[in-house]
Amino acid sequence: MKKRFLVLASALAFGSAASAAELNVTPLKTSDIYAVGEQLGWTFSLPPSVSAPPDTTFSYTIRANSSETIGSGTFNLADGPATIKFSLDHPTMVTVTVVRAAPQQAAKPTPADANAVNDSLKALLAKNDPALKAIFARYPDYCLTPAPCGAASSDIAASPETPVVVVGAAVAPTGIAPSAARPADFDAFWAAKLAELKKIAPRPVLVPLVTTVPGVKLYMIQLDSLGSDVHGYLALPSGKGKFPAMIEYQWAGVYALIPDICANRAAEGWLCLDVSSHDLPPDQANGVPKNYPEIGNTSRETSYFLSMYLRDTQALNWVRTLPSWNKKTLVITGTSMGGQQSLVTAGLNPSKITAVVVDEPSGGDSNAELNDRRPAYPNWPVSDPKVAETARYFDTANFAAKITAPTLVAVGFIDTVCPPATVLSAFNRIPAPKELVPMTESDHNNYTPDKQGAFLSRAEDIFATLLHGGKFVPNPGPAAGK
Repeated sequence: MKKRFLVLASALAFGSAASAAELNVTPLKTSDIYAVGEQLGWTFSLPPSVSAPPDTTFSYTIRANSSETIGSGTFNLADGPATIKFSLDHPTMVTVTVVRAAPQQAAKPTPADANAVNDSLKALLAKNDPALKAIFARYPDYCLTPAPCGAASSDIAASPETPVVVVGAAVAPTGIAPSAARPADFDAFWAAKLAELKKIAPRPVLVPLVTTVPGVKLYMIQLDSLGSDVHGYLALPSGKGKFPAMIEYQWAGVYALIPDICANRAAEGWLCLDVSSHDLPPDQANGVPKNYPEIGNTSRETSYFLSMYLRDTQALNWVRTLPSWNKKTLVITGTSMGGQQSLVTAGLNPSKITAVVVDEPSGGDSNAELNDRRPAYPNWPVSDPKVAETARYFDTANFAAKITAPTLVAVGFIDTVCPPATVLSAFNRIPAPKELVPMTESDHNNYTPDKQGAFLSRAEDIFATLLHGGKFVPNPGPAAGK
């Protein structure tokens, strides 16, 4: 891999300082999206509002695909802004982490030196106080320096430095591909599972619930699925009519669902189903192991995600039978693992969905760790060959190739839970019209909720269009080209 790095410090004087959250950053391109071979980078500066800078030296680390270190260095802002510039010769996602440079550490005494000091101190004190001489004789290992003598202070590990700032960029993002090939029998495996599922009648059980959202009917639902049950909340407008449908799939974890998520959508005019990720009543937060992604992960027949994905399709099929659905519009949506389930469901049911809208989906590039990339949740332990093989049957990238509905995918350029390369590995395989929302300053949605505006705004625009009978037409966007 060819790399070229250049750090430039300007001659402009800045008599100011910044706290960790106040370092100004200006990208060379506002989109933070570059072509192969194009120079990319950022200029870092101190804001001019604070005087007498106590510390203006910073160190930085450049990583490819959130994992491989491809560059590092330091810069000092005492004399003004500094610019990091470099170029890459292949498609990749880049992150740069900036921390304050570690201060010069004073030399630490060796344990032998510290023990010598300890022995000298005891001898000096015993000489002046005979009572201490008896105590030291009774306790020969008594330490006057940190115990064990001379060792403890040097054994304390330094705490990781809190980043001052993390920035991200994309180099030819549409060229990013999964680390592992799609299994040759992938389609046959899932076709067989869907055929088995088709034999299972959902036998719905609906329990009416009270809701504070006016004009809405709310139910707790349970459906039979293949080897497990679907659970969730169904909400629809109280009035007569036929309504567009929205299915919400849930993010990772084991928790009680929030009934108002769908109740509020129903108040807008949607028939909304909020699907639990687990075979667990939606008002319960216990009953499933917290480490559920690890269950059965050495076989495609026993993986926890097998029944989850099948429940998602069973929920979709049931919604399509409801007499209150308008038989025209059905959008599926979710964030993180909810986005993962949405992409999978869209790939398994290509003719049944009107639109897919997902935010920072997990589950992509499941074998990333074997290719020097940081993996996404659920972080398959692919050092085990059996797990690596199983993971390919549940990787969103391998379902994405079958998606026919227009799709919106938001990606956080500094996402540490679902690294951007893992999201793009699936996005790039979608053959349907698609739109990428690049959130250049966003980590995962729960870490940087204030950086999710681009996705939230665009998603609500799409929902409003579909709700009123329109069609979602993806924008090409800055990342849909080269």
